[in-house]
Amino acid sequence: MNQPGGDVIQGTMDLLILKTLSLEPLHGFGIARRIEQISRDVFKVNPGSLLTALQRLERAGWLDAEWRRTENSRRAKFYSLTRAGRKQLEVETADWNRRASAVGRLLRTEG
Repeated sequence: MNQPGGDVIQGTMDLLILKTLSLEPLHGFGIARRIEQISRDVFKVNPGSLLTALQRLERAGWLDAEWRRTENSRRAKFYSLTRAGRKQLEVETADWNRRASAVGRLLRTEG
């Protein structure tokens, strides 16, 4: 069930992927499912957008990928963070916190 506004916020997909993979290596479906679970279904991950983001992050050197068997014995590409990916997660987390604080200040403004 898709609710209005349930898509991942523009510009946050990389941050959510990096954070999710900081917990453990996962395949694409596992990443999408984890983001949806942790956000309590507030965010719905579009598979096409996820694949594009994973390819971009891998090209940037922030993710490693290897083919493995899932628990269902299916072959899937598993992604894990590189050292550079962990650094990027720190950068993006700080940037997100700075932006969220700014939005919070704007929302609290009266007048």
